[in-house]
This record gives sequence, structure tokens and C-alpha cells, in this order.
Amino acid sequence: QVQIVESGGGLVQPGGSLRLSCSVSGSAPDLVAIGWFRQAPGNEREGVSAISDIDGRSYYADSVKGRFTISREYGKRTVYLQMNNLEPEDTAVYTCATAHQSWSGSEWYLRSEFYKRWGQGTQVTVSS
Repeated sequence: QVQIVESGGGLVQPGGSLRLSCSVSGSAPDLVAIGWFRQAPGNEREGVSAISDIDGRSYYADSVKGRFTISREYGKRTVYLQMNNLEPEDTAVYTCATAHQSWSGSEWYLRSEFYKRWGQGTQVTVSS
């Protein structure tokens, strides 16, 4: 049973930074990717970033490219999302999820329907 725990959310001023952590535990021999998603009130869930457990490649939504960086601590199955130059539009609940099947192409990495296990989420608020 896979367990996912996120941490690192909080309140930050525009232009500030936060680092989110996602810790994955439990048996997951078929793990293929770990992704970050976010959802703001009234909005649909949005794929933010993901990292392949197979080759380490990373994927980003256009809205966060150049500002967010995803990384992984191998051996611990911990994924980090470094968020810099945060904007009020980044305010949302950020949730980590795991994918256990690989699909063709790369678009699926940022689509929530391809992820099976989900954490509880952590709130990120960007406000002055």
C-alpha cells in the first residue's frame, strides 16, 4: 500500500520561494512517475510538474516553467518541488501523486487521470 505525505506549504509574499516535499512509502515496484498537481478554489485540478521514476526526466506546465524545479532524492523516494518567484496565481492546494503505469508520449505526465495514488495536499498561499 503506497502512502504519500506532502509538506512545505505555507504563506509567502509574491516573488518569494517555497519548497514542497513529497515522501512516498510502501511497496510500489511498478512506480513510473511522481507528479505534483494543484487546485485553486473554483478551478480544475492542474498538472504542475512530474518526474519519471524510470529515466529521471522532468515535465512542467507552461505556467511554471523557469520558476519551478522538480527533483528527486533517490533511495528515499522523496520528490521536491522548488518554487521560486511565486505569484498570487500560484495559490492552490498542491497534491503529490504516483503513477504506476507508463503511457505513450509525454503528455500524460501532467494529467491527473493517469495517477493512481494521491496525498492529502498542502496549501500554498501567495499574498502580500
